[in-house]
Amino acid sequence: MKVITLTLLSLTALASQAQASSPDAWAAYDKTVLASCTKASGLKSPKPVGTPAQFDDRVGFTAVLLQGQYPQKHMKGQQGSELCLYNKQSKTAFVTEWDSIRPATKTH
Repeated sequence: MKVITLTLLSLTALASQAQASSPDAWAAYDKTVLASCTKASGLKSPKPVGTPAQFDDRVGFTAVLLQGQYPQKHMKGQQGSELCLYNKQSKTAFVTEWDSIRPATKTH
């Protein structure tokens, strides 16, 4: 009887851990990630491209691709892309330029 009770308690604990977060919780998290990434960005008026990439908790990061304009005068408003990695544990955003993601434009 004790074995069955322990097994049921273990299964109940596992089931409660396996439940996904609510849609509202995910929306709030995505909003936090986007705000942190936008703040860390060096681009003018950065906007997300697509949806965030949610990595497994073992990795601990969410990735967001941002697009905006370079603020430097010599860049003449050129479009730029940045990859933002948001650390779930430290709640910190790290950004790097990632213009290579866009196809090169051909000039003739």
